[in-house]
Amino acid sequence: MTATATTSRRAPATARPWWLIAAGPGAVVVALVALLLAGSYTDAFAPLGTFRDPGAAVRFGLPVVGVATELGVAVTLGGLFAAAFLLPPGRATERVLSVAGWASSVWAVAAVAQLVLEYSYVSTISLADQSFGQGLWQFVRDVELGQIRMWTIVLAAVTSALALGVRGPVGALWTAALPMTALALQSITGHAAGAVNHDLAVNAMLLHLVGAALWVGGLAALLVVVLTPGEGGKDDGRLAATAVTRFSPVAAWCFVLVGVSGVLSALIRIEEPADLFTRYGVLLQVKALLLVALGGFGWAHRRWIVGRLDRDPTRVRRLYWQLLAGELATIGAVSGVAVALGSSAPPVPDAVPVDASPAYQLTGYALPPEATVSRYFTEWSFDPLFAVACVAGAVVYVRWALRLRRRGDAWPLGRTVLWVAGMVVMAWVTNGGPAVYGHVIFSGHMTQHMMLAMVVPLLLVLAAPVTLLLRAVPVRKDGSRGPREWVLALVHSRVGEFMAKPVVAAVLFAGGMIAFYFTPVFEWALTNHAGHVWMVLHFTLAGYLFANALIGIDPGPQRPPYPQRLLLLFATMVFHAFFGVVLTTGTSLLVADWFGNMGRPWGEPAIDDQQLGGAIAWGIGELPTVVLAVAVAIQWTRSDEREARRSDRKAARDGDAELHAYNAMLAQMAERDEGSDADRR
Repeated sequence: MTATATTSRRAPATARPWWLIAAGPGAVVVALVALLLAGSYTDAFAPLGTFRDPGAAVRFGLPVVGVATELGVAVTLGGLFAAAFLLPPGRATERVLSVAGWASSVWAVAAVAQLVLEYSYVSTISLADQSFGQGLWQFVRDVELGQIRMWTIVLAAVTSALALGVRGPVGALWTAALPMTALALQSITGHAAGAVNHDLAVNAMLLHLVGAALWVGGLAALLVVVLTPGEGGKDDGRLAATAVTRFSPVAAWCFVLVGVSGVLSALIRIEEPADLFTRYGVLLQVKALLLVALGGFGWAHRRWIVGRLDRDPTRVRRLYWQLLAGELATIGAVSGVAVALGSSAPPVPDAVPVDASPAYQLTGYALPPEATVSRYFTEWSFDPLFAVACVAGAVVYVRWALRLRRRGDAWPLGRTVLWVAGMVVMAWVTNGGPAVYGHVIFSGHMTQHMMLAMVVPLLLVLAAPVTLLLRAVPVRKDGSRGPREWVLALVHSRVGEFMAKPVVAAVLFAGGMIAFYFTPVFEWALTNHAGHVWMVLHFTLAGYLFANALIGIDPGPQRPPYPQRLLLLFATMVFHAFFGVVLTTGTSLLVADWFGNMGRPWGEPAIDDQQLGGAIAWGIGELPTVVLAVAVAIQWTRSDEREARRSDRKAARDGDAELHAYNAMLAQMAERDEGSDADRR
């Protein structure tokens, strides 16, 4: 008995490939080899007239710290994600969070080295130069790239402190926001981020970085889980099997994000097939092939590992180690090639094209043709961030609805149609004509605002997504938190309950317009890409909370009686109409430096277009308001009908005892009144 137990306990240990730590150094080697083959460092100094070389330590140290930075932030994010979504409280979660904390420490140190070496590289000033310190300070203080690198260091340091201190899913989720912010900052430092197609390049890079970091970091977290013995000293593979199963769909989405964003980034930098055979193009092809190989590993995980790891842990675990070893080694190669790509000059120059038009100088895009109704449906400005979000939202909702149908449960087809329609409208508003003209003319911006705040939320609320989630996603019984548990926690949290209160939702919906348009927030949303993303999310969320408070089907706030709902709706409608009248009759141009200097040869003057925008706010806003009022009235009528049927069923069960008691009460009152009259007489 003892020998058998000892053998079963040691067998997995012999299968642990500790040489997997070579994935990180392997990535560095690949990066250096790729850089040497591409000759990117030699080419980098050629346009400068062969200025002085900052030294071999800078030229070859920069890709090393680049790989260390990328792997550090990836392992940090993956560990925090695993603690928040994949694992129950226990030894494995503690180890994953500890690894995330140490990885963020490595990330912070590597980020400091990256700042120093990158400044030396771009300035061609040696590290030993006497003016290096003063120049580095100016680089951090005055140059955007230096500021971003400095903020990355701060975020990494704070993440390190928090990750080593938190021990629960809530803290892990909040801490994960810091590396996500760092990735968002990094997305604006890549190729083409400062040139044409700026928003497309930044959003594509953000999707690429998040997908890759979550993918790599998730695999690292799984590695820690598999290496962690069970709570009772036995390593039966159940926790690892559960973690692998839960991470499998996440890895599939990461593969999609990395693939789609990679294609978009390549389209920006590759103009013709011949560019694929340049140094940059060859590296791009190598990275694409490695990505396909990673997809093959993911398919192998789903086919051979998921669902079998807990049934035959010893045998399947060995196969899992082999697959994970190959996958991590391939990821190391991908990371190395990615660093080499970031240091190589693409075939399409990154220089901003010369366009002296006011519209281009303000927006970064050429002025679109004159706005007409048809062009609102034919002009497009692709935004991968919201496009991918809309496609993912539609796919997930439909999959959940089909899961219910396969299980034999009914789900109204109309709700599915409404949700898909909401995603389609959302995609059009953020990628189509409203997005194109929303940056150029005030009326276009107001069209985008009204669609986001009133049309899209109405469709989404009537689709009851939270109810579908609660029915389609199984409950987790091991103490971990999945999408179902996180949504319920948010809905029932103090913040969620407060924000969902009808009065608060109405204030956010109506008062938010005043706070947005008559403060500097409006200019920030026009001139800053992060501000534009915030604007889209704010309008949509505020509209969703307001519509959900009035006609929502999902669990949420304690909704007031129907007469009060109608009163709240009409009060909001009056405020909305007043806002439209103020814009329609106003003579002061909002953000005059933007809309007044667009240099449009077509359309109405800026102030007249703003007044048109006020009319659009008044007109477009009325129709959804009427729909909301009709929906409240219909729900009110159905509620009365349900109450009447409930009373009829109760009367049939107890012989109408309530009516008899009521009649008896009236009779007693009549007898008392007659007795009182007799006494008075």
